[in-house]
Order: sequence, then C-alpha cells, then structure tokens
Amino acid sequence: MVTFRKWLLASLLTLIFSGIGLLFWYNELVYSLPTPVPGNYQEVKPGSQVSLEKYFEAENGKPVFLHFFNPSCPCSKFNIPHFKSLVKKYGSQATFAIAVMSKDEYTTAEIQDKFGLNIPVLFDKSLPASCGVYSTPQAVILNKNHTLYFRGNYNKSRYCTDKKTNYAEIAIDALVHNSPEPTFDEAALKAYGCQLPTSCKK
Repeated sequence: MVTFRKWLLASLLTLIFSGIGLLFWYNELVYSLPTPVPGNYQEVKPGSQVSLEKYFEAENGKPVFLHFFNPSCPCSKFNIPHFKSLVKKYGSQATFAIAVMSKDEYTTAEIQDKFGLNIPVLFDKSLPASCGVYSTPQAVILNKNHTLYFRGNYNKSRYCTDKKTNYAEIAIDALVHNSPEPTFDEAALKAYGCQLPTSCKK
C-alpha cells in the first residue's frame, strides 16, 4: 500500500512538472515567432508624419517615445524594467508615454502604478494604425517634428538582456545625440510579441 502511494505521488508530481514544462515551452515557442501581420495592415514608413498634437506639442523640441503596452501580454510584462531604465536614462531628452492596448479598462493611475512612473498614459485606439503597430510590446520613436524615426522591438531577447540588440535604446540614443541614423536588421523591425486585442485593431 505504501509503495502504491509513493508511486501515485511520484506519478502525480511527474505529471505536474511535465505540464509546467510544456506550458513554458509553448510560451517560449509562441513568443519567439513573429506576430502574424493583420490582413488589413497598412505600413507606416519611416519619415511619415504622426499626428499627436492633442497630446504633445511638436514645438517642445524633444523626440517622443511611445511604448505600446498590453497589461495582459506576458512580453509586455517582462519588458517593464527595461522600459523604466530607458525613461530614467533619457527622460530629460525625450518625452515618454505609455500607449495602452487592452480590452479591459484601466485608469491612468493604475498604469502609472504598474510602471512606477509618472508619465503620460494614452488610451487612444487609433494610435496603432497611425504608427503602423500591430503587436505589443513595441517602441515607436518620433523625432521632434513628430515624424516616424523608429518602430520596432526593444531587444532580440525576450527579457531584454542582450545589450548588443537593445534596438529601441540604440535608436533613441542616436536621435537625442544627433548621431547617424542606425541601420537595423529584420530582428529589430519585424514585430514579435502579442497580437493587439480586437478592440484595438482598426
């Protein structure tokens, strides 16, 4: 009887850990693949004007960094510490804002609390189409005249740990220091992460 209980317990633990491992593997696989491009997607090319007058004045002389964020997206959650580090490093040289893409309702205070940041929070569901965004997390960087400078990923690593592929940081750093515009590969510009919630699609 004791042997049977041990066998049963061992079998149960094996099943549980196998399930956890399978779930982890599935999540890693899903988020390592590019986000499917929506059928009605219209690309917004670099240099395109993005209208943000109702939020920011183009005359303030600062670039704008929009962080497209979905509270339900695992990749968005993993990205929070890295985004906070960018705000801390470049906050005096650029205007940062969080563009919330969610089917659920949140307040500005709730989002600011998630990040521990007192920066603008935008709930405008027309923003993804205006910027050519169809997944989260995505970084959109506009120059001081509000034309598109960079739209893409934060890092090749899901946890933003590869400093050599800190794409968004490389872009904002070049822009604020008037350095030559960086050249990015497909890993920087092809969208990875979570599809936008249906309510945020055009």
